[in-house]
Amino acid sequence: MLGRPALGYQNYEEVITENIFYIDKTDFIREWWECGDKVTLITRPRRFGKTLNMSTVECFFSNQYAGRGDLFEGKAIWNDEKYRQLQGTFPVIFLSFASVKTGDVEGIKTAVKQVICNVYNKHRDMMVSEVFHDNDREFYNTVKDTMADAVAMIAINRLGEYMEKCYGKKTIILLDEYDTPMQEAWLAGSWNETVEFFRSFFNATFKTNDHLYRGIITGITRISRESIFSDLNNLEVVTTTSDKYASCFGFSEAEVFAALDDMGLGDEKQDVKKWYDGFIFGTHRDIYNPWSVLSFVGNNGKYDAYWSNTSGNGLVNALIQKGDTRIKRTMEDLLRGESFETRIDEQIVFSQLHDDAQAVWSLLVATGYLKVLGLRIPDVDGAEGCDEEKEVWYTLAVTNYEVRRMFRKMVRGWFGASAGTAYNDFIKALLLDDRKFMNRYMNKVALATFSHFDTGNKPSEYAEPERFYHGFVLGLMVELSGRYAMTSNRESGFGRYDVMLEPLNEKDDAIIMEFKVHDPEDEKTLEETVRNALEQIEEKRYSAALEAKGIAPGRIRKYGFAFRGKECRIG
Repeated sequence: MLGRPALGYQNYEEVITENIFYIDKTDFIREWWECGDKVTLITRPRRFGKTLNMSTVECFFSNQYAGRGDLFEGKAIWNDEKYRQLQGTFPVIFLSFASVKTGDVEGIKTAVKQVICNVYNKHRDMMVSEVFHDNDREFYNTVKDTMADAVAMIAINRLGEYMEKCYGKKTIILLDEYDTPMQEAWLAGSWNETVEFFRSFFNATFKTNDHLYRGIITGITRISRESIFSDLNNLEVVTTTSDKYASCFGFSEAEVFAALDDMGLGDEKQDVKKWYDGFIFGTHRDIYNPWSVLSFVGNNGKYDAYWSNTSGNGLVNALIQKGDTRIKRTMEDLLRGESFETRIDEQIVFSQLHDDAQAVWSLLVATGYLKVLGLRIPDVDGAEGCDEEKEVWYTLAVTNYEVRRMFRKMVRGWFGASAGTAYNDFIKALLLDDRKFMNRYMNKVALATFSHFDTGNKPSEYAEPERFYHGFVLGLMVELSGRYAMTSNRESGFGRYDVMLEPLNEKDDAIIMEFKVHDPEDEKTLEETVRNALEQIEEKRYSAALEAKGIAPGRIRKYGFAFRGKECRIG
């Protein structure tokens, strides 16, 4: 028995003493220690055991846990006598930025200062030692949530100094969820001001810190070195594409299947695999999301989107919703279960997220929403010494069924929140072939949602209208997925986009849609634009593909959509 399944336990001591479900990952301690890297940055998606692993490291090395070898008895790390001797022998500083959820720069600073204060309070007892002078205690007492920024930047550095003075050893520093404040800052538009603060903090804590022995930093993303790590040339970076520590985060298939057997859920293995498998770290495949597996087991085998329903989707939602047509087109492919090829850069440059699709896909890989199916290095003909010039192309797909459901829910929310019932009413009118009501509701939908799909750099009336069209098509895919198979022609160019809905049962009609933007030079009215759209459907024989599948012409409905700013006509 692996312990009772329960969520929310991130403290290793509690997990062991309370007999909570636990799969042994203590070999991470050995693997990390023997690598010998000064500072290690490890990125993994949300809820993949980063915090628990950091707590495990703290419990193992911290002198506050001296003599607590009982916490590790029977675990992999306890098989080696060398490591038994290391347990409880180092001063350790453990801090987490997971709670820094505000985007306002002053709010971020205050929250970080509170985290620092909590760490100082945790170790305050050591200041009674006679090795400290009054000026040491004076500085210690200045560390409070109202301290100056300059004090906060060097506070962890100084705490390491005091620990070395007290215990005679350099300090292990553990920083969990380092990038949470940065993501919040980007969403709130306070990125530049926040970056300046953290660049100084990281430099003082992990670079110019003579009292640091070893350090681990964890997060979801690898923020570009130029942003906050410019001074850290001693940083070993381990991302989801690396084999290093690949088995230390998440559950392997063997671990999951053994747990299912232990819990009497062995018959559910293949469905569990469909829902929660799919994560890939380096060359290690079939990695499962721990949060989802634990939730599934704890809820007596009930399937649900547990991981994707937790917090942390705001950044992903914003990027896809406001992304350009390339992003929305690719999302259509992904929701159909297809893959695509792109380059990615694991160093996330937040300033590029609005304008660079590659940066968006890189972030979605880092956050676990997309997985790497394979990679390709194109040959460069006729170039000597060109290896460094070759760029790796990655084939990406949606990670698993749970993530696909999350994306569908996300798209549904674009319309539900902004357009109320208008979008659902439009769908109903479409299915009933009620063009009068289709026009009424579509105008409401366009008016309410158009601005949600532009970049915000210019008024919506003048923004690239295809942003809205592709968002709208994604909405159709989500709402009608169980009833229709959707394909799109995607002819490029301003104002043209074909949509074909093939019914999955014989009772429904097939539907062809042609989208056009009103051209004032050639068309006097929106009605004329509608006629041109319908004429194009006939001239191009769009219905031929449906007829070839045995759908009678009388069962094929054709609609022309004409747009002018936020105004729409359907005929």
